[in-house]
Amino acid sequence: MAATTTTSHIILDDQGRAWVDDTNVKVIEIALDHLAYGWNADAIHENHPHLSLAQVYAALAWYYDHQTELDAEIERQEERVRELRAVAAPSALARRLLRRTR
Repeated sequence: MAATTTTSHIILDDQGRAWVDDTNVKVIEIALDHLAYGWNADAIHENHPHLSLAQVYAALAWYYDHQTELDAEIERQEERVRELRAVAAPSALARRLLRRTR
């Protein structure tokens, strides 16, 4: 008989993305808060009070259990943003600010 692993508070969608149960929050979003801001579970919970502390800890545990894949996805997303920025024209606000600084 094969062993099955159940992770409380984490569900996978049809594309295999991990979500915090009963929310519209992806695990990767919580991981990004942890990585970008250095927030621990308590700080994440404080900034996202709709998440229980158990949900936050489950998301962080999922991140560390799947760190290689999630870090690769974060890098792909960052690369996509860099590509979009490179081809995007400056916004009207950016153009006005540039004119003011000249």
